[in-house]
Amino acid sequence: MILLSLIASSLAASSTPIEAGPVLSPGQPAATFVLPDTTGKTHDLAALKGKTVVLEWFNPDCPFVKYAYGEQGTLSALAGRWQGESLVWLRINSGAPGKQGAGSERNAAAIAEWSLSGPVLLDETGAVGKRYGAKTTPQVVVIDPAGMVVYNGGLDNAPMGKPEGASRLDYVDGALTSLAAGKPIDPASTRPYGCSVKYPD
Repeated sequence: MILLSLIASSLAASSTPIEAGPVLSPGQPAATFVLPDTTGKTHDLAALKGKTVVLEWFNPDCPFVKYAYGEQGTLSALAGRWQGESLVWLRINSGAPGKQGAGSERNAAAIAEWSLSGPVLLDETGAVGKRYGAKTTPQVVVIDPAGMVVYNGGLDNAPMGKPEGASRLDYVDGALTSLAAGKPIDPASTRPYGCSVKYPD
């Protein structure tokens, strides 16, 4: 408890602000950033160039995220299937201190509870989330090996497992499949759903 509290108090100091600029859209170069995870280790997006990177906006207390990582959800299996030497999956919590699902202690517990294989990065100022246009949890951004944003939007078209339309469309899985095959990603942008990102007031 004491260690996690010390980590939480130093997170703002250990993170590097993202370069200021407009909200990024598919087809634009990804903005690099450095963020700490729940253990205090920093992660540098620039160091991952040459790999596909998935940024997943995360809030362990959001009902939509809980569903996605629950027995009926698909997010845990999706991340597990795609993660590897050529693809890095980073969960980002842009919640401000004291907000729902925020903080190193709560997110470390979620990692253990759901047996997550990757880190949760803490963007407590919200600067990274706002630059990438993160509105909800979950929301997903895919960055290709050349460092370009190639997808931004919802996990799928099925909030809480209920498709909006005649059939289920797994947008992120489809985007990663197209990218791996060297094909254009269509759609490259979709409407995200879920809980609002808990940015600072």
